[in-house]
Amino acid sequence: MDIVNLAPQAVWKHFVALNAVPRASKAEARVIDFMVAFGNQLGLETIRDQVGNVIIRKNASEGMENRPTVILQSHLDMVHQKNNDTIFDFATQGIDMYIDGDWVKARGTTLGADNGIGVAAIMAILAADELVHPALEALFTIDEETGMTGAKQLDPSNLTGTILLNLDTEEDHELTIGCAGGIDTTTEYQYRSEPIADDRVAFRISIKGLKGGHSGMDIHRGRANANKLMNRLLVNGNKAVDLQLATFEGGSLRNAIPREAEAVVAVAKDQLNTFLSTMASFTEVIKMEYRMIEPALSITLAEVEPPATVLDGADYRKIVNTLYAVPNGVFRMSPDISDLVEASSNLAKVTVKNGEFITLSLQRSSVESTKEDVALAVGAAFENIGAKVTTGGDYPGWKPDAESAVLTLMRQLYQEKFDAEPIVNACHAGLECGILGAHLPGMDMISFGPTIRGAHSPDERVQITSVNKFWHFLLSALEEIPANVNE
Repeated sequence: MDIVNLAPQAVWKHFVALNAVPRASKAEARVIDFMVAFGNQLGLETIRDQVGNVIIRKNASEGMENRPTVILQSHLDMVHQKNNDTIFDFATQGIDMYIDGDWVKARGTTLGADNGIGVAAIMAILAADELVHPALEALFTIDEETGMTGAKQLDPSNLTGTILLNLDTEEDHELTIGCAGGIDTTTEYQYRSEPIADDRVAFRISIKGLKGGHSGMDIHRGRANANKLMNRLLVNGNKAVDLQLATFEGGSLRNAIPREAEAVVAVAKDQLNTFLSTMASFTEVIKMEYRMIEPALSITLAEVEPPATVLDGADYRKIVNTLYAVPNGVFRMSPDISDLVEASSNLAKVTVKNGEFITLSLQRSSVESTKEDVALAVGAAFENIGAKVTTGGDYPGWKPDAESAVLTLMRQLYQEKFDAEPIVNACHAGLECGILGAHLPGMDMISFGPTIRGAHSPDERVQITSVNKFWHFLLSALEEIPANVNE
């Protein structure tokens, strides 16, 4: 079966069309044009604001004119990640999708269901003539994944709605009423190099096969961080032999747990056997530690041509010790909400090359004070070696409102439609609701969506039956919003 023929066809056909358009964060020009053309073709009022957000307005269906205007919101950009052995050009190619049982997946790349399914659902509602709904303002934001620029620079005068439905949650049985804020930390250090000795043999160490995932939603799952694992290998190898480092490259995006890393190292020929046996035995130690979580973990060594230079010994020790010390993973659990991560950090990218040691990381917290605390802890580790530490991209969290009128309505609708109680929670991901709420005081907001797994990684997939469930739940919500819901 073709993806466009899946139920609901109205959603899937728009998802297929959307996924044919390259839409990386900070490179959304084509998808913005695509969305503006879509609104204009429908004859609907379509606005592109100064930063690139697109707002499309649709009048209420007959008999719904007295209901409050609802803002339907999703983001246009997607995370572009692929496996190292996948040949794919995100700048020119559409996502190559396929059906696997009850899931839609992509071949070797991210799928874009985050947040493309939300976008497609809104498009389907805008294009339909027979649906029952109040007046709608479809808000498609840009650059959610790498800075939330669209939400931050939104002109609130373009919106009149009093209820906001954010379609960016990834479990179809959850209603999200709060989220974490975040801040980016970048570090830079200039290291010294020295010529490699004549008696050295060089190897490339490669770590692959990790699950990776979303650095907010998956940070508590205990998955391995490729950068941290590689650093452990370097430190333990150096305990046994005089190991020298030439390069270290791991990870890519701040909001993705790094899945792969590579390092080029050099060792004296007379220590070769000790080095190989040490690496083999420690590889087994790591695989044993992660056997239940990372069954596909692969650590390989391949002999390569010796590089011209390696790191100065003192700088090498500074770098690996700093990477060992820097906090990564869960920093604090919430004392107020059961099983919610309050604060975390993700050591997303490490580059040691051409005289520069650079790291990118993302700290998250639902509490502003602990967000600052974990960012300071990360920065302090690098400042101790004289690295330049820069923070930016700061965005606020979204404080839960358990008395929300929209929450009461959505909870009741879920119970009636599915004969079950939804999970009402806050999430550790960074949703745009916190920023949008600051622009639009008093806005009643809730987030929900279909079941998506492996977001921000090439394992990303969306459940087909869940999309159908989500679609009908969304339509019911629009039909049932009463005239006095905000009173």
